[in-house]
Amino acid sequence: MNPEKLKALQDQVRIGGKGSARRKKKVVHKTSTSDDKKLQNHLKKMGMNVIPGIEEVNMFQEDGNVLHFTNPKVSALIPANTFSVSGSAETKSLAELLPNVLSQLDTQSLADLKKLFAPAAGKGGMPEVAEEGEDVPELTGDFESAAAAEAETETA
Repeated sequence: MNPEKLKALQDQVRIGGKGSARRKKKVVHKTSTSDDKKLQNHLKKMGMNVIPGIEEVNMFQEDGNVLHFTNPKVSALIPANTFSVSGSAETKSLAELLPNVLSQLDTQSLADLKKLFAPAAGKGGMPEVAEEGEDVPELTGDFESAAAAEAETETA
C-alpha cells in the first residue's frame, strides 16, 4: 500500500464498531447544558430549593468592585444558611452600579464610597452629606391639638 494513502486513512475517525461509516471529523458536543443539569441534580440531592423571581445578585468585594449577576438561578438551603448563585457574572466597579445599589450598601461600604468620591467633592462633584440631626428643625406645637382644631373646622 501507498504510505500516503495509509496515512490519510488513519487520520479519519471511525465512530462506532467495525463496519460503521467513517467520518471526516469527530463531532464534539458542548457539555454546558449537561454540566448545568448535573449541578442542579446535585443541589436537589442536597435538599436545596430554587428561589424564583430574583432579577439580580450583587456581591460586593473588598477592593471596591461588584460581582454582578443578571437573572441568576438562586438555590438555598435555609437551615444550613447555604446559598448557590449560578449564571453569567460580570465584574463591575461600584460607580457603574451606583444609583441602583445604594439601598444594598452597609455602613462600611458607604464609608468606602465616601472615600472614593472624596477627591471629586473638593471639585464640586459630590455635595457634602450633612450629619444626622443637623438640619432637622425643632418640634414646636402639639399634633393632637392641631388635629382637633382641624376636625373642628371641618365640622363647622
